[in-house]
Order: sequence, then structure tokens, then C-alpha cells
Amino acid sequence: MTTNADIIGREDVNDLEAILAVTNSDVDAIAHAVKSNGDAIFTWDYERTRPALGKLYERAKKSQWNGQTDLPWDTDVDQEHVVLQNALQNNMTFGPELDVTGTPFENWGDAEWLEFGVQSQNWTLSQFLHGEQGALICTAKVVETVPWIDAKYYAATQVMDEARHVEVFAKYLDDKLSGHYPINAHLRLLLDDIINDSRWDMTYLGMQIMVEGLALAAFGFIAQMTTEPLLKQLLRYVMSDEARHVAFGVLSLQEYYKELSGPEIRERQEFAFEAAVRMRDRFLQQEVWERMGVDVKEAVKIVMQAPERQVFQSMLFSKIVPNCKKLGLLDAGDAWLRERFTELGVIQFEDWTDTGEEYAMLDEVSKDREAATAS
Repeated sequence: MTTNADIIGREDVNDLEAILAVTNSDVDAIAHAVKSNGDAIFTWDYERTRPALGKLYERAKKSQWNGQTDLPWDTDVDQEHVVLQNALQNNMTFGPELDVTGTPFENWGDAEWLEFGVQSQNWTLSQFLHGEQGALICTAKVVETVPWIDAKYYAATQVMDEARHVEVFAKYLDDKLSGHYPINAHLRLLLDDIINDSRWDMTYLGMQIMVEGLALAAFGFIAQMTTEPLLKQLLRYVMSDEARHVAFGVLSLQEYYKELSGPEIRERQEFAFEAAVRMRDRFLQQEVWERMGVDVKEAVKIVMQAPERQVFQSMLFSKIVPNCKKLGLLDAGDAWLRERFTELGVIQFEDWTDTGEEYAMLDEVSKDREAATAS
């Protein structure tokens, strides 16, 4: 029987020491090479036989936007003011509402918590940027490896989407914020695994369902919380694309997974669990604590006790769990993935709307164009 240790390198999913022991040793490197296995597949069957993917493809063509001209880049962003306004609007305090006596936070005042807010924003947007480049590479691989012409057509539009996302996140970091962070080690491990796997459906599962699903939830959470209008608009438009991307995974894999054997489905369940844990672990922000000169283990222990942090951690899975259920992964076989998601504390999202049905409702680009035409 496959154990947690076989899948994620530790038995206890909450083993903090093991989580923090995963680090990058080449943070100053400019390039990172991963062997991309898998055959590039030509298909000579050009008949369009998947109407759901065709519908998605048509919407993707109509909902393209220009990252340079469709966002208000002339918006002035005072990063410290934004951090203060976000805290005020969302009734947040800078320090965790916990007893910090004897902790690294004992002598922190407003200035330190303000700097943490700034660094946290730099870190978060940096990880979004790195994740979008991972999506760019993975979707280019999907174009090569998926055997259906309808899927190749749609995946080609997603390559353009992902290039635009990398572009706008990089521009926002460079022009509006105050620093970059290297890719988090847990995120890089996951991206490496996705790219390295030779099976085209694993690229779909890892990127379209897991990474993009979590990104869609995270973008929605931050868009709702931020008071900064440029970032809010940027995230609304990126979410329009991301919703289609996740739907692409749901619509494609739902068909394919019906053909797989029990052992093959179990492999996909284990991969989904690994991806879920890696993505959860990357949000501990250990790189921020290191940059601020704080004992990482002690800082994470304290911050993870904050109720709002626990809510945020679980909400990240609000798109992933219902999509895994729609794909049949949650209860296939002995319901192994249901048990793992229960262990992670995210099973409560299983009956939320899956993205295969809601992507049209999240098309903010079309909504803005229709509103502009009406006025």
C-alpha cells in the first residue's frame, strides 16, 4: 500500500519540521531545467467531435484581452498605504490576536507588521508570477501531447492567456511593488513533477485542476480583500481566463477518466493529493520570515494559530475539491482521496459548484465589454 511518506516524503501531512526542510539551493539561478517527457502527438483526424470544448474555444477567442492596454497602469500604488487600507477595510490587525509573549513577535510594533504586510504582498505576487510561467510551459506541453484536435485548439488559446498572465504579474511587481522573491521550493517541486510526467492527462490534472484551481480561489480571495483598484482589475481579468482553464481540465478529463482502470485512477488520486499538500505547504511564506530575520519555525507556529489564516488555507481548496468530485476521483475505489481531503480539512467544499459549470459566470472581460457597449 502506498503511504504518505511514499507520496509526499513524510507520514504526517502537518509535520512542520519536514515541511520547512524543503528548500531551494539555487535561489540565485536564472534558469531551471526540467526534463519534459512525453511524445508530441500529431492527429490527422480534424473532425470536431467535442462540442463542450468547442464552446470553450469560442469563448476564449472572444474574451482575449491586452495586458498593456486593458488595465489602468497609470494608477498610482503606494504599497504601504494599500497594506494599511486593506487591514482597515477587512478589520484586520497587523499582529496575530494571540499571546506572543516569548515569541519572535514580542517586540514587534506597527512598523514591523507594516513591513511584513509589504513583504507578504511582494512574496504572494512573486509566487503567482512563477506559477503562471509554470502554467505557460505546461499548456504548451498539452498542445503537443493531447491527442484530440479540439483540445489542441483550446490549449493554444491558453498558451496566449498564460503569456499574458506572466506579463502582467511581472509588470505589476516591477512597476508597482518593491521586490521579487524566488519560487517557493514546494511550488517548484510540484511544477517539476507535472512537467516531468510523460502522461498528458497528468499535465492536465496537475496544472488545470490543481494548480489553476487553487490559483482561481486565491485570486478571488485577494481580489475581494484588496483596496487597490489596479490589482483588483488585474485579478478579475486573470480569473476570467483561469476559470476557462480549469473548465478545460474538467471537460477533458471527465471523458478520459471513464476509460481508466482502478489502479490507473488510484495513481491520479495520489497525484492530486500530492499536489494539494505541496500547494498548501507553499503558503507558509517561510521566505518572508527569513528575509525579516525571524525564526521561521516559531513564526509559522504562531501565525498558523490565527483563525483567519486557517480559513484562508481551507478556502484555497474551494475549487479543487468539487472538481475532483466531478472527475470521479473523490470516491473512486475505496474513496481514498475523500479520506485524504478529510485529513487536510477541506472536504466541506465537495458540493460547491464545479468550474466546468461556472466558467461563463466568471467571464469578467465579457461583462465589462457588454457594460461599455450598453453605456
